[in-house]
Amino acid sequence: MGKIYKQLSIEERTMIQTQLEMGIKPATIALGLNRSTSTITRELHRNEWTRPKSYRGPGRPAIAGGYRAEAAQRRAHACTVTPRVERRLRPGTTLWDHVVQYLKAGYSPEQIAGTLALVHPETPSLQVSHETIYTAIYAMPRGELRTEVIAWLRFGHAKRRPRARGEDRRGRIPDMVSIHDRPPEVEERLVPGHWEGDLIKGAHNRSAVGTLVERTTLFAVLSRMENASAEAALGGFSHVLNRIDAQKRLSLTYDQGREMAAHQRLTEATGVKVYFADPHSPWQRGINENTNGLLRQYLPKGSDLGSLTQEELDAIAWHLNTRPRKSLGFKCPAELFTPDAFDFRQHHAALFALGH
Repeated sequence: MGKIYKQLSIEERTMIQTQLEMGIKPATIALGLNRSTSTITRELHRNEWTRPKSYRGPGRPAIAGGYRAEAAQRRAHACTVTPRVERRLRPGTTLWDHVVQYLKAGYSPEQIAGTLALVHPETPSLQVSHETIYTAIYAMPRGELRTEVIAWLRFGHAKRRPRARGEDRRGRIPDMVSIHDRPPEVEERLVPGHWEGDLIKGAHNRSAVGTLVERTTLFAVLSRMENASAEAALGGFSHVLNRIDAQKRLSLTYDQGREMAAHQRLTEATGVKVYFADPHSPWQRGINENTNGLLRQYLPKGSDLGSLTQEELDAIAWHLNTRPRKSLGFKCPAELFTPDAFDFRQHHAALFALGH
């Protein structure tokens, strides 16, 4: 017998009825149908079959009663078409409308679940788990609506390609300060102002966008660059860092990419002390690596990033910064980095007012 269970067919039910009338026992019927004995006994019990009383006198034994193949087939079909319990999350309900609004806004199912729990703590009917959201979406019948809803999901990230293991890049950047020499408060992530940085490359590595992520609040900043050169990185990072209050731009941890060759001039221009991670050690800047993965929803691989303006990049960063994050207790990075300028509840109300 296979591991995948299949419902009894009308042919099998007819065979069951015929063999029962012949006085054959359920266990023997199951063997002949290559079915589990429990499958046959449950089928008989559901359809009120009665076992014949033993008869020792002359004549033919009594026929078992109650089981009819056609009636059993109709009952099985009705149970399959009509679920025993109607799904809470389905199109046409208020909960579904809320979930769709957040999906359109770029929220993941886990972020939706956390947000609904915070926004509607006294309304259980408007709360749902992320697993229920996934189940409801993929249980939808095939068609345009299902395709549209699935397109709003952020699918699992592809495996990150390892860096080339060729010549070591150490020694190309003068006067580097190692990540191991960072002050303890940077590692503890207690005070905002310590950043991680990297580049996101466009098609054929001909364009790039600088990414900066604050380690404590996960607040992200994007910088437009003409290319991936050291001069372009110096100008782009200096521009966006100097827009931030001085007490919130203290240090920057970067990999040993050649675009950071002018790190000393960056420190002079912004006051930010630059530390360098070990070669081939992306986990030492794990927050930035994760954020780059999230940004690929807006900056897909193979696209031309050079056509984006700084205003467009600011809009993308703000969209990401106003999403609730599980690691922040479903608070938004903007809510923690700029508490006086951002109100999550007002943002939530505006989100629905605009009908995203």
